Amino acid sequence: MADLFEDYRLGPGWDEMFGAPGMPRDVYEALHATLQPLSSVELRVRADVLARAFLDQGITFALKGVERPFPLDIVPRIIAAGEWRVVEAGVAQRVRALEAFLADIYGAGQVLADGVVPRRVVVTSAHFHREAAGIVPHNGVRIHVAGVDLVRDERGDFRVLEDNVRVPSGVSYVMENRRAMAHVLPEVFAATRIQPVESYPGQLLRALRAAAPVGITDPTVVVLTPGVHNSAYFEHALLAREMGVELVEGRDLVCVGNEVAMRTTAGEQRVDVIYRRIDDEFLDPVHFRADSVLGVAGLLNAARAGRVTIANAVGNGVADDKLLYSYVPELIRYYLAEQPILSNVETYRLEDPDVRDHVLDRLDELVLKPVDGSGGAGIVIGSQATDEELAELRRRISVDPRGWIAQREVALSMVPTLVGNRLRARHVDLRPFAVNDGQRVTVLPGGLTRVALPEGALVVNSSQGGGSKDTWILAEPPSGLSPVDLTSGIDTPGVDPADPAASVSSTVPVPRSPDPGPDAGLVSVQQQQQQQSAREAAAGAGRSRC
Repeated sequence: MADLFEDYRLGPGWDEMFGAPGMPRDVYEALHATLQPLSSVELRVRADVLARAFLDQGITFALKGVERPFPLDIVPRIIAAGEWRVVEAGVAQRVRALEAFLADIYGAGQVLADGVVPRRVVVTSAHFHREAAGIVPHNGVRIHVAGVDLVRDERGDFRVLEDNVRVPSGVSYVMENRRAMAHVLPEVFAATRIQPVESYPGQLLRALRAAAPVGITDPTVVVLTPGVHNSAYFEHALLAREMGVELVEGRDLVCVGNEVAMRTTAGEQRVDVIYRRIDDEFLDPVHFRADSVLGVAGLLNAARAGRVTIANAVGNGVADDKLLYSYVPELIRYYLAEQPILSNVETYRLEDPDVRDHVLDRLDELVLKPVDGSGGAGIVIGSQATDEELAELRRRISVDPRGWIAQREVALSMVPTLVGNRLRARHVDLRPFAVNDGQRVTVLPGGLTRVALPEGALVVNSSQGGGSKDTWILAEPPSGLSPVDLTSGIDTPGVDPADPAASVSSTVPVPRSPDPGPDAGLVSVQQQQQQQSAREAAAGAGRSRC
């Protein structure tokens, strides 16, 4: 074996390339055969070309205030078509359940009355906004874009780590990673049938246009960004360009008489759909932070009047709350009458005194997460924490048990990653992106694989110094089944295919109680400081959840 793999050691997690030392799994055989003859120097040269290309094209990510090339590892991650069908169905199922939940809690609240989710869990969430109550988008969609974070456990099974339905970030890197990898590993592309990802901007634009207010047949769509200093600004600009719509800041929009307009050199132009990349708290100074200069005054009133659609909807963050995450399997059964296709990671709710005592006795064995955190901020991995850190964690949990969940420590799966001039096993996760147009939930084949670059690290978030990999979903030979036909041919653990209630559909359901209430016309890094005179705050507002 060439020197690239001669000292490669399998790590503590499921190794996705190798089933045993030197024995690649079937899906990796073509990639392994391509890499094996290469010298470490040659692979390093290709990796350097990749990094320079990203920097030259402005494909960057701001880490601790420093702009750097978004770190893309040259070794891709590969997932078999059959495995992906399960992921695709499970992500779509989860989005549909959360969509029904959001419609319910901002409407009739039947799920609370039925006791499926305790009322206190919802009303104490930092991202439950009563200001959004009664606002009903005409096509029923609040989650236009979702990013569902997955991991593979010690057996190689996919599990859901968290849901992101506010302003999930990272899809631009999925597209750019693919374009770059096609140039640096062309021989693998020639030998492998990989499902494409370039259709995403078109899918997103169709979903945004479908969300336009009633009576608008040719809607004007814009992408609302906090500005060039935001860590994910590259993504905002890329998506606007690829969709062929305007990229605007709050100062470019004006709301008068519940009508939103964009200032242009030819005068004001009506805006119908706003794909916002700004957090709720900064979106409308009338209803949220009065000192915000990033949003548009009166925007929420315009949405309530049905004159503009905000995507994703205001108030979605309650479904991102990590305590609510622990109830999603129950929500799937409640709203969809289906068994969950993808399992959660085992999670402890700390408001129960007995559970809390059990967790406090095992802090050094568990992973503790703040319920409103994002980007990996605030996570404490007990096995890697010092005694002082655990003591402080114990105090914080005792003071605010609602603010934390505990999970077992999962040995995330591992993929060979170029570290220096050698390949080393590193932990990865996966963020598939789903787009909901009101008729179906479409899951982009691939998603963003994030990799923890330091040896033994489990936090993969880019905002914590992680990197990424191109994610290849192998294409199936023609079989008569459409790739989006998720209602048959899926062998999913825990789902009885003979049970009609277990069928998988990608249509958006109505909530169990369809009555939306009397007004039926209808987390990390906290948002970085606003522009100090319109500069400093934009440096991070709109939080990248990558």
